[in-house]
Parts: sequence; structure tokens; C-alpha cells
Amino acid sequence: MSRNNFITAIDIGTENTKILVVEKTIEGEDLKVVYFVKEKTFGVRKGIIISPEDVSEILQKCLLEIDEKIGQKIESACVSVNGSHLFSLSSRGTIAVSRADKKISEDDMQRALQAAKTFSLFSNREIIEASPKNFIIDGEQIVKDPLGLDGVRLEAETLVLGGFSPYLKNVTQSVLGSGLHISDMIPCPVADARALLTPRQKELGVAVLDIGAGATGLAIYEEGSLVHLSVLPVGSNNITNDIAIGLTIDADVAEKIKKEYGSCSSTASKKIKVEIGESEALTFSHKALSKIISARVSEIFREVQKELKKVALVQNLPAGIVITGGGAKIPRILELAKKEFKLPCKLGKPSGFIGLDEDPSLSTVCGLALLEADMTDGENSSCPENEVIKNLWFRIKKMLKALIP
Repeated sequence: MSRNNFITAIDIGTENTKILVVEKTIEGEDLKVVYFVKEKTFGVRKGIIISPEDVSEILQKCLLEIDEKIGQKIESACVSVNGSHLFSLSSRGTIAVSRADKKISEDDMQRALQAAKTFSLFSNREIIEASPKNFIIDGEQIVKDPLGLDGVRLEAETLVLGGFSPYLKNVTQSVLGSGLHISDMIPCPVADARALLTPRQKELGVAVLDIGAGATGLAIYEEGSLVHLSVLPVGSNNITNDIAIGLTIDADVAEKIKKEYGSCSSTASKKIKVEIGESEALTFSHKALSKIISARVSEIFREVQKELKKVALVQNLPAGIVITGGGAKIPRILELAKKEFKLPCKLGKPSGFIGLDEDPSLSTVCGLALLEADMTDGENSSCPENEVIKNLWFRIKKMLKALIP
């Protein structure tokens, strides 16, 4: 692959900023890591960029390192957006099929999607993307791709994803300020889903839950389509804060204790002694620590249950919940999740990247890279049989992107 075809993904998190540069292998199935860099983030709170200047500075530092290592300047990247300001809402649009022979054309599809996008938003809200769900022909036939089928009336169902305009502007300002062009801006839960979920899981009904440092993202899929997206303003940093308060210690020490001794469940009364200064030590029981952690994680799960209720999918996701993000690495979190959700739960780790660890905290940046690769495939595809679905998604997404102002 020529260097001009490098794919770059940027995940700007509350704690860390990650940049992943990949290229496709000759076989085309996996992505080969060209370079990966992770840097401490400043200027981000609960997933939301509050200081674009600080983030631009971090990105510039990372990009300089990448440029020196790979011998090429990165010009554009697919970028994540996060925070509780993100929203999803369902929308429908109906049009009359235009052709005399009643064959549905791409123009009909585009007009139906445009009609689905025509609704009022608050002046400070902005559409990021519209995710296609279904097309309905004459109020009866539900299909994913109606092109060439017969019908009089065509209805498009979409899930519109958006956010608070000033926060979205901060993402754009941060990236452009570093000298990069944004090829696409993707909500973190959507990127997680691309990295972790299979088409079968999405068809059966599944949720991906990303417990990050400052925010927890949720994406729910049913019958192959995204049906709900939300981000909660709580994450693993809240667990650290609870430990700091509960054990009366500094937050940095609490973070270290969480990573070394943390668990969502423990009956052991074993005492743990930790040096917290030159002449000071802290003694606590493993059981007491796990109670602090499990209380906060259970609270996060209860908030997720409320989101599931919004789409009437509590205890009704056959493929269960895939838990990812840095917070998913807390020992025994799956046991607690199964107990709280009463659903199958598994740990989500991105795979298919040659030269990169399968780490839950990398799900978002890996998903961004995969989505960008999908778009490249769609643009270059001659549409062989095994690429029809991917090409369909690219074609419809391209239509929707063209309709977003």
C-alpha cells in the first residue's frame, strides 16, 4: 500500500488521547499497525473538550512523533466525539416514487432520506450523522435496500445522531488547530460497535457498553440497525474518586489501588497494606475496597438499565451486552453485570489489528480505523458479491452525509 493510503484514527478521551495509523494488508482482512501513540489528555472533562487549545497542543505533539517515525506527514483523520450532550432520535420521511414504471431509484431513496431528516432541532443542536434503519415500500414491505423494487410510496426510517453545537465545534477546532483535516467525526459508541460487534449480534439484539474514564457510552442494536445511542456523564474516574473518599487518600493513590487491587466482588477479609508516603502506610481490607467499587459500578449499570427501558429492551437482548473501555478491565465486572442486567455479558476486545494488543481501552480508536477503512473500501469497490452489503452501507451513508448541512 502506498503511504498516501494510510488510515488515521484519533480518539480524544478524558484521560488519554490515542492516535492509530494503519494500512491494509495484501489479503485485505486485517489492518497492519503502522504506528500507535498514546498521550495524557488535558482540556477534556467527562468526554467533552473544554479547552481546544490544550487538545490541539497534545495532537501536535503526537503527530510530530508520528511524522518522525513513519517519515510522512499525516493530513487527515477519523475523529471520535463523546459526552452526555450526544443524542439519538428516530425519524421517518415519506415520498412518492417518481418513475412512471414505479421502479425505485437512488433519487427516490435520497429524497426519502432527505424527508426523514427534515425536522426541527433546537438552535444549539447539530446533526452528526443519520444511521439508516429500514425502507418501507407502500406501508408494507420492509427492506434494507429498495433499489429497483416496485412501489408507489417509499418511506425511510433513520436514527439521527447529534450533539451540542459548541461542543462539536470544540472537536473540530481542536483537530484543525493541530493542522489536520477531519475525514469523519464518529460518536464513540458507534466506533465501539464497529470494532466489537458481529452482524449476527446486531441482528439478534445487542448493546455495547464503553466504560471510559469520564463517560460511559451505550449503543443498542436490533434487527441489524442502531436503535439507540446515549452517553452517561460518569466513568471509572468516579470509582477512583469514591476510593479516595472512602479510604481518605489522594486521588493518584486511589487510582493506583484501583488498578492493582480493585475488584467488583470479594468476600476476602484479607488486609492490604500500601505505602503512600516515605513514612506512611495505608491498611484496608480487600472486601471493603470491592464494596466501594461495586457500589459505583452498580449505579452505572442502573443508569444503563434506564436507557434500555427507553427502547423497551430490558432483559430482551438475546446477544447480551458487550462491555468494553478501560473500566471493563476491573476484575469480576462481568459477574456483576450479569447479576444486574440478567443478560449474557462478555468482555469486548478489538481484534484484527496486526501489531496491536487486544485491549478494551482501544476499542474506540480501532473502531474508528475500521470505519474509515470501510469507507475506503466503498469508494474503491467494484462491488463483488461478498462486498454487496458493505457497498450498500457506504452508498446509503454517502447519501445521508450529503444531506447533512
